[in-house]
Order: sequence, then C-alpha cells, then structure tokens
Amino acid sequence: MTQYLIRGAAPLGGAATDLLLADGAIRATGAEARSLAARDAVTIDADGLVALPGLVDTHTHLREPGREDAETVASGTKAAALGGYTAVHAMANTSPVADTAGVVEQVWRLGRAAGWVDVHPVGAVTVGLEGSRLAELGTMAASAARVRVFSDDGKCVSDPVVMRRALEYVKSFDGVIAQHAQDPRLTEGSQMHEGVVSADLGLAGWPAVAEEAIIARDVLLAQHVGSRVHVLHVSTAGSVDIVRWAKARGIAVTAEATPHHLSLTDEAARGYDPRYKVNPPLRTAEDVLALRRGLADGTIDTIGTDHAPHPREDKDCEWAAAAFGMTGLETALAVVAEIMLTGEYGPFGWADIARVFSTAPARIGRVTDHGRPIAVGEPANLTLVDPAARWTVRPGELATASENTPFADRELTGRVMAVFLRGRATVLDGAGVPRSPRAASVAAAADEETS
Repeated sequence: MTQYLIRGAAPLGGAATDLLLADGAIRATGAEARSLAARDAVTIDADGLVALPGLVDTHTHLREPGREDAETVASGTKAAALGGYTAVHAMANTSPVADTAGVVEQVWRLGRAAGWVDVHPVGAVTVGLEGSRLAELGTMAASAARVRVFSDDGKCVSDPVVMRRALEYVKSFDGVIAQHAQDPRLTEGSQMHEGVVSADLGLAGWPAVAEEAIIARDVLLAQHVGSRVHVLHVSTAGSVDIVRWAKARGIAVTAEATPHHLSLTDEAARGYDPRYKVNPPLRTAEDVLALRRGLADGTIDTIGTDHAPHPREDKDCEWAAAAFGMTGLETALAVVAEIMLTGEYGPFGWADIARVFSTAPARIGRVTDHGRPIAVGEPANLTLVDPAARWTVRPGELATASENTPFADRELTGRVMAVFLRGRATVLDGAGVPRSPRAASVAAAADEETS
C-alpha cells in the first residue's frame, strides 16, 4: 500500500506538522514521520493546508436502488469524496425502501464496491415508510450493514405510539431514531415557508410550528423511554430553542442543520426557481441567524447535507410540480466555513468545523473508526483543505449525477485538495478540478501516482 508523507499540514488549523500515512493508519508525525517514511513514499507539500478528520455526513440520499436516473451509490459517493467525506449515512427512501436486511446490505455492498467512502445505510423506521408498522429494526441492526440509524426521512413518523415503540426498540442495540419533523396535517399542499414571501407569491405556506410541534413531542418521548433521538434538518428558530431546552434537561437529543438552511432564506423563492424548493423549506433571515448561533454554541450538533439529487425533468418545471430537494455534498464544507469562520456568531474555528462535520456525526451514527483525532495510531481517514482557494460552482462539473444545486455559479472559498480513506488516496487535488496556486505539489503527487 502506498505511503504518503504529508509535509506541513495544519491539523485543525493549528501548528503545522508532518504526517506519515502507512498501512491504513497515521504512523508518525513531525520529524519522526520524515525519518520513518519509505524511499518510495509519495510526498505531498501541504504548506498552508488544513488537515481535518475525514468528514462524515449524517444525511445523504444516494437514490440507489430504484432512482439511478438521479444518482447511484458510485456517483454519489464520488461526490462525497470530492467534498471531503470519508463516510456517509445513506437514507432509506429508495425503491424498494431500505426496510429489510436485504436492502440495507445491498446498499452497503454497493458502497464497498465503489470504494470512494464508507457507506452506512440508514434503515427505515416503518415498513414502506408508511408510518404504521415498525420495520425489521433488529434484523437490520444485526445485518452485515450493522445499521444504527433509522429514519423515514422524506416522511415524518407522525404517529406518537409508533414513534414511542421505535425509540424503545432501538435502545437494545444503542440505535437512534432520526426524525423528519413535519406534521403532515399542518403541511398538506404546502410549497414554501409560511410568511410574507409566500403571501406575496400566492404559494401555500408551510408553518414553522409544523416542525416545532413534532420536535417538542419527540424529545419528551425520548426522555420518557430513555432513548436517543436525532432531529434532521432543523430549520426554525423555535426548533433551536426546543432542542436547547431539551439538552439543558439532559434529554438524549442531537440535531443537524443543512448548509442551505444556514445560508439561504425564503427570499430566494421570489423568482419561482425550483432549485430553491426544499423540504423543510428555506425560512426567514431570523431563522437563519438562530441556526448559526445554535451551531456555534453547540445546540446543533452536526452539519447534514441532505444531499437530494433529482433528474433535470423533476426540477426544470414550474414550482408546484417540482420535486423538493437540493444537492450538497461537494459544496457543504465551503458554504459552512465561509459563514461560521468569521467569528460573527461566537468563537468558531477549524476544530469546530471538525466537530460538526466529523466527530459529532460519527458519534451519533456510532461509526467508531471515523471522526477520530489526528494522532499516531488512529485510522488514516483524513481531509486536506486549502482555506484560501476560491472556486466557482459549475453544476455540469460536479461529480453528482444531478445538477440541482442552489449554489450554481456562486464563488466559494475553501477547497478540498486531498482525501484519504484508511490511508488510500480517494482524492488528490480535487481529481482534476481547477487547481489553486498553492496546490502545485499536490497536483504533482497525483500525477506521479497515476502515471
């Protein structure tokens, strides 16, 4: 297996050091890394680059099986690797639904065959995502895929009795229920956030309380049964308040925010561009501010991309007919870093980026070999980022099979330059994307390895 000697990287943005990756692990650091490196080790000049533990996504839609026209496990996980990820949790709303051991094992094996990142299938909470009968939770947990996260994402587990039973069931194997918080009765026919903009546009409104009521119910249920609940794609200020309240009382609740809910508001819908149609909807500027503050103070634990690819025909149509969802794996790190590293919302540095993108999601999903410290003996799941590189999002140049990014033609700062999965390079210099000036040596290493 190829050894990599990474020269001058800054772990978590701290002091620069050298890292030797060998036999799937971080073998040495500093001067010892140079002395132990084999003569044929690939040397990467990482001066100015930040080293992070490989990113972990709590919320990815890979669409396979069933919607390979939108995404495949291979294309989606390549996009994840280019975005800096070494592990993703693949949601269950495939066709057939991932509600049996057979389907989750199929997704897991497709991930292993693709080899870009580790794929951890999410099992459905209920049979067919229909919300009435629990799926084979125990069987999926005991399968080769070792499922620990269960969700009907795309739909809410709205029946409180079913939700209670699911929370009780997963306790036996330390699982977690990841809830899509959306009261179905309060959102029938809804198209966007209920507020001034929806009134101006004449689109059916999606009230914030439809999310907040479910979260309030579920944290109380989790407290009652002593189980874990994870709240997907938190989008309102009231939701942040409820999660903060629950955590203060010791309830085992975690929460995620998406890059698009941290950066965009419902004002984006004024042009009726379906790229901005998403579930939950983009909210107000006040909600965005609350999410940013919640991420900074630890109320929100993770960044979940909710990467939701769709074929062009599902988005290139009128707003009402368009599918909900946005892609996000390749843009997430840059979007969030631009917002949160300014210090405007409280102290937030690269160590915090590592926490919300890697350490916390790995802990929530019980992915024990990811989100680890950058230290000798730890698995070599590593991402190198150029924090100064500027690049423009070109939908046709992204690895995902779909083009429904809300950040099309936007210039972002911060570029993933290299990714290592157990010491194997999955990305070097963005696998052919435009190179930044300080990445010449990374590019040379990539050319040397592939020649």
